[in-house]
Amino acid sequence: MMWIIGALCALVVAGAAYWKRSLTISGAICAFVMGTIYFGAGNLLWFGTLLVFFISSSALSKVKASRKVELEKSYAKTGNRDAGQVLANGGAGMLLCVLNAFWPHEGWVFAFIGVMAAVTADTWATELGSLSRKPPRSVLNGRVLPPGTSGGVSLLGSTAAAGGGALIGLFAWLFERLSGPATHSLALDLVLGIVGGLAGAFADSILGASVQIMYQCPVCGKEVEVMTHCGSPTRRMGGWRFMNNDAVNIVSSFIGGGAALAAALLLFP
Repeated sequence: MMWIIGALCALVVAGAAYWKRSLTISGAICAFVMGTIYFGAGNLLWFGTLLVFFISSSALSKVKASRKVELEKSYAKTGNRDAGQVLANGGAGMLLCVLNAFWPHEGWVFAFIGVMAAVTADTWATELGSLSRKPPRSVLNGRVLPPGTSGGVSLLGSTAAAGGGALIGLFAWLFERLSGPATHSLALDLVLGIVGGLAGAFADSILGASVQIMYQCPVCGKEVEVMTHCGSPTRRMGGWRFMNNDAVNIVSSFIGGGAALAAALLLFP
């Protein structure tokens, strides 16, 4: 029965997201399958937290969208997510959900909160940080960077990352209470969300500034994440070939999950 309910809920959400152009057709199909697994193998805690990430991130992508149009041409990820982006953001959480279904343990939940906080924080940092009036600085050396450069951080973006992580912690705490007997305190879930969110967001920036594959546009000379810019093929200028934006997101989400788990064990033994 839970799988049927999960499939129906996932169908509604994925269909609405496709209609609103937040997902491509491949992204909608992937979101449907993922949502079904989250609800069928988990419960409201897992599915609801995923939904908070998706709804909040999709909403922020529409905030002052006209100002982001030029920047999004340089990003591998945009507000219209495909299957790869959906899996990169929700795949780690889905794995933890399945593991918890077979081997229930609160450690999976701690890590899940960190994972979802990480992907939410990274998306919030990107969507709101790009609106900062001050140019971003390199996370590696503090050098001022052009807006939209991978590895750049700003005060606004970092604050947004903390806020996104806290939101995940808050709703994880709420959904846990709606799903059954409460086992985590609000303070614990907020700490896990903030720690996991900031760890994941900064890991994303560090990987983006060091090993993510980057290209250069032969027309405008800009450093970008995409293989086509200004209507022309771009040239690879550095980074590991397999470390594209989706790979960076996956690695960062696991780092966020690990950071949250470590925080739970150290601060709340």
